[in-house]
Amino acid sequence: MKWVTRRGLLVGASAVALAAVGGNRLRAADNVEILASLPNMAFPFFVHMMKAIHAEADKLGGITIDESDGQGSSPKQTADVETALVKGVKGIVISPNEVDAMAPAIKGAIDAGVPVVTIDRRVDKVEGILAHVGADNVKGGEAQGELVMKIFPNGAKVMNLQGQPGASPAIDRNKGLHNVLDKAADKYKFVFEQTAYFARDKGLAVAEAGLAAMAEPPDVIVAANDDMALGAMEAVKARGLSGKVAILGFDALPEALAAVRDGALTATIEQFPGGQSSQAMDVLIDKVRNGKDPENKLVLLTPIAITKDNLDKAERLGEVK
Repeated sequence: MKWVTRRGLLVGASAVALAAVGGNRLRAADNVEILASLPNMAFPFFVHMMKAIHAEADKLGGITIDESDGQGSSPKQTADVETALVKGVKGIVISPNEVDAMAPAIKGAIDAGVPVVTIDRRVDKVEGILAHVGADNVKGGEAQGELVMKIFPNGAKVMNLQGQPGASPAIDRNKGLHNVLDKAADKYKFVFEQTAYFARDKGLAVAEAGLAAMAEPPDVIVAANDDMALGAMEAVKARGLSGKVAILGFDALPEALAAVRDGALTATIEQFPGGQSSQAMDVLIDKVRNGKDPENKLVLLTPIAITKDNLDKAERLGEVK
């Protein structure tokens, strides 16, 4: 009989078997309740992460998930964490909207004795976080830069659409991109750099403004996520530049993978968000049930560039229509 999460409370006679396990492990009949808090469920990337959290909870059994949608607001996400602590959750998996703004709430949880695992976005200023599971976003940005150099070995004019200010993935991806291309700054010129806040509509608007201001179009548009890349793709199409400007995204969303397959998008970066989410849940529940600290407090998956040539490496290829 299957365990379900609070979209399904614990049911079934199979609870008896796990309840008999001794030691520090919580009995399955006690049903562990945790908070899963993500920055903004309007983004498909975070919807996928939440689904992976629930899938791992179902696999582990006896877990109630309280979902928190930060709605792009650090005060909202902070309030959700505080509410969960009052409610008595046993653990928290969180991707903070802004790493600095969310630090006090995360510290409050740790001070209250509630283990916290961060995913995707790392909070370095708070001591006592059980673990961080994410992608090495610097390496992801470097993968974008290396692909630019591979596609344009003789040099390129680069438009850079940066992510949300204050978000560690945006900071790290931008750093990685510059790590690679700044070494050959005589050949690779950043002709336009501006944040588009990880949003598709802003990616469209910012790319449109940048293209309109240029005497010549860039050779490549590098975006810190797929939503911005897909917005830029529309801007490029509207100016009759499809096929003339390479576009690189980041996140390997199904829609982006379809665009790579069809040639509208040059590439995207796979950072395995489902893998991040499932590993974070494993670490948290092992602590809650068994009192076990992880061997590695920092787990970073290495992102890879996805092009037409290796679409089969994408985590969400099965969702592509």
